[in-house]
Amino acid sequence: MVACFCLLSPCGAQETKLAKDKSLKKVLIQTSMGDIVICLYNETPQHRDNFLKLVKKKAYNGVLFHRVIKDFMIQGGDMSSKNAVKGQELGDGKETYSIPAEIRFPQLFHKKGVVAAAREGDTVNPQRASSSSQFYIVVGKKMTDAMLDQVQQRILRATNGTAKLTPAQREVYRTIGGTPHLDGQYTVFGEVLKGMDVVEKIQEVETDKNDRPIEDVKILKTKIIKKVKL
Repeated sequence: MVACFCLLSPCGAQETKLAKDKSLKKVLIQTSMGDIVICLYNETPQHRDNFLKLVKKKAYNGVLFHRVIKDFMIQGGDMSSKNAVKGQELGDGKETYSIPAEIRFPQLFHKKGVVAAAREGDTVNPQRASSSSQFYIVVGKKMTDAMLDQVQQRILRATNGTAKLTPAQREVYRTIGGTPHLDGQYTVFGEVLKGMDVVEKIQEVETDKNDRPIEDVKILKTKIIKKVKL
């Protein structure tokens, strides 16, 4: 099993390790604001294979990052966004299937830079199945111990007491940042290897009341790559 998070080594070293791991599939996401390279975890094979299938079909070419929230995440993959008009609310595009949850907590968690699957809320989706195409990249923020204590209580309520942050995870959230309040509830299935500066630039754009960028941020092209130059 691949260790997919940085706990004992600097994130740069971890990214280099993952980039050189030939067992991990890598995808280049070319956006209107720059390139992002991600790897897909083997621990979440259904999400990995589904994402690769969409990339091979060129399904993501032309979709928008339709939901952007500063210090939280950027979200894209709504297929209906390809033909969206200015100001149109997005995110509820029709989907013909979902992906069963592959929540691998505590191994995989919402540190800065991870890629995770969007989904409908628990009320209509108690199994926490993932969207067939929508995903988000975590930006988040650094947390204090007091903040993490509060978030821990929120996580316990949301997971019926099953998800507890480990000391190592708390250290990551203190020093690197992320969105720990989502832990144990959404499937994390990859992480950014290169282009986190592009992700951070996207999360700074001006948005409307629905968190959609005023000026469209578009995924121009995605493709599977074998080598990553860091």
